[in-house]
This record gives sequence, structure tokens and C-alpha cells, in this order.
Amino acid sequence: MLRNPIHKRMEKLGSWQHYTFMACLCERMYPNYQAFCHQTGFGEAAVYRRILDLVWETLVIKGAKINFDSQLEKLEDAIPDADAFEVYGVHPAIDACVALSELIHAHLSGETLEHAIEVSELSIRTVAMLEMSQADKEMTDDELKALPLIENELDVQWEIFRLLVECEERDIELIKGLRSDLKEAATSNIGINLA
Repeated sequence: MLRNPIHKRMEKLGSWQHYTFMACLCERMYPNYQAFCHQTGFGEAAVYRRILDLVWETLVIKGAKINFDSQLEKLEDAIPDADAFEVYGVHPAIDACVALSELIHAHLSGETLEHAIEVSELSIRTVAMLEMSQADKEMTDDELKALPLIENELDVQWEIFRLLVECEERDIELIKGLRSDLKEAATSNIGINLA
């Protein structure tokens, strides 16, 4: 599956940058989960939203105490079962949950680099799987890279990375700005728009 060239550069980032990067990608995947919940009546999108908001809180409020074990349990209950739904949207919804789970596991373990790369790969894979599903065929990495939705995903990840790598230390205003921009855009990595 497609690899993003920034993965090799992720080592340059500190843990707060990895967390912010993951939170940004989860923010972009949230509309996939919300749209699935709305379409099927499954669960509550608000559970995902609350957990992600708590993650953002830890990034901007020094010393914010969050029980991530408890949040992980809530998230696990909110993950749909792929076999229980015939709509395609279950797969991007599951991917969104897995990405948020990776972010929580990073908080619990303190290991951020591998989780950040995993969330990046997962977000790209969500887009690639949609494209292959719509084309009804497997595609090579080169074929996938030529697709506008994949190009956009790689560009967005690069832009987030570029903004973060320029920071010497935690930049609360940058974190708030990224969150605000992504929430306002309300467009997911596969083009689902909540606006």
C-alpha cells in the first residue's frame, strides 16, 4: 500500500507534534464516522467527537488530565462491526475509529512515532480503498498516486507536517488554528462534507 514520503521525516518531530498530526488526521476522518452513524442509525457520533475533543484539550491545556483507558473503552464500544452492515461507509467509519484508537494508544504508551505513521497510513489507505472499490479493481501505487483524492490526502498530510516541523516548541496557537481550520472545512479525507 502507498507510503507517504513524510514517514521517514516524522522522526524529526517531537511527541506533541506527533499527537497534533494524529489529531488532525482524526479530525479529517471524523465526518466519515458521523456520516455512517447518521446513515445507519448506528451508535452516537458524539462519542467520537467527545473523545477527539479531549485529545485536542490535552494539546492546548497544560496538565490536562484525561483518563485515556476509560476513553479507549468508550471508543471500543462505538466501533461498528463490518459484517453487520452492507453499506460501504462502515469501512471508513471503522478506519476513523482505529485511527483514534491509535492516538489513544500513543497517549497510553508514550510511543508516538509508530502510531503517527500508522494513522497516516490508515488515512491514505481509507482513500485508496474507496478509489479501488469505486473502480472495482486493484490498483498499483503509481495508479493510486495519480488520483486527485490520493494527491489531496498526501498534500494535506504534507502541509500539516510542514507547519509542525517549523515549530521549535509547542505552539498553542498553531494547534488551535489547525483544529479550527479542519473543523470548519468539515470535509473528510474521502470527500464527505458535514457542512
